[in-house]
Amino acid sequence: MSNLETDPRESACGGLADVAAEPVNELLTGRDVVLGGPRAMKVTRTLPNRDVRMVGAWCFVDHYGPERARMHVPPHPHTGLQTVSWLVEGEILHRDSVGSEQPVRPGQLNLMTAGRAVSHAEESPAGAVLHGVQLWVALPSAARGVAPAFEHHPALPTLTSPGVTVTVIMGELGGVTSPATVHTPLVGAEVTLEAGAGTSIPLRPGFEYAALALSGTVRTGGTDLSPGPLLYLGSGRSELALSAEGAGRLLLLGGEPFEERIVMWWNFVGRSHEEIAGFRREWMEGEAFGTVPGTGAAPLPAPELPLTPLKARGRRRSR
Repeated sequence: MSNLETDPRESACGGLADVAAEPVNELLTGRDVVLGGPRAMKVTRTLPNRDVRMVGAWCFVDHYGPERARMHVPPHPHTGLQTVSWLVEGEILHRDSVGSEQPVRPGQLNLMTAGRAVSHAEESPAGAVLHGVQLWVALPSAARGVAPAFEHHPALPTLTSPGVTVTVIMGELGGVTSPATVHTPLVGAEVTLEAGAGTSIPLRPGFEYAALALSGTVRTGGTDLSPGPLLYLGSGRSELALSAEGAGRLLLLGGEPFEERIVMWWNFVGRSHEEIAGFRREWMEGEAFGTVPGTGAAPLPAPELPLTPLKARGRRRSR
């Protein structure tokens, strides 16, 4: 899934100086976005947020479901990022211009690296319950020109303790490393807790972190977190205490603060208005992004660029 808004907001971010260098517990309220029209899926988008636009290199978080919904996303482009598809329930079929055709199911990872240019499409079975998250990771300048690539990981490493399972989706956590390709130091992990369970997750003080409840209520660093907002945790922590009275499921995101200033608009991540305008032109003229076989759907047209030039701003809103 991607950003299908017909009038996407500019999301500009970057710069290390204004990242919180100490632990915080800051609830970031998301906004509801309907993808593809009034009968399409509704998601809650918590990144980019008005105040915190990135967590490490993580720059986009959509949480959807659980609901009976049909995901039908026509071919569309990406540049400068990785897409990370993670499901709690349901199934999504991914197709791309690299030639990949791969379903993803709960506990599996579909990871697409756009590099300079890629296009893809996604579809889920009609009438099925769908629940998951779609995440983007911004690529650093050194990796923006890599060839597009796709990875499917049917099994991922875990950490376990009584009543707790931690699945390491991306990066490294507690000495366990995911096989997924990363281009900056980061971590993405799903924590499931049985009723009454608790644990302490090891963290890196130099990383910044955020947590998103996927189901239930999980006490996270002293805050009761239920599905909806993103809990920004800042940096400077060496561990994070988690507990749940009932069964709960949590997504933990973190990473080394991303120093580069970026501009994010529609499905593109770039560094300037001119670059974004060039990506849009190439997509609309049918250049560079390839074609997605097997979908039977027309490519998604890009929205019009805003009249005001897109600008790279600080990763955290000035107060």
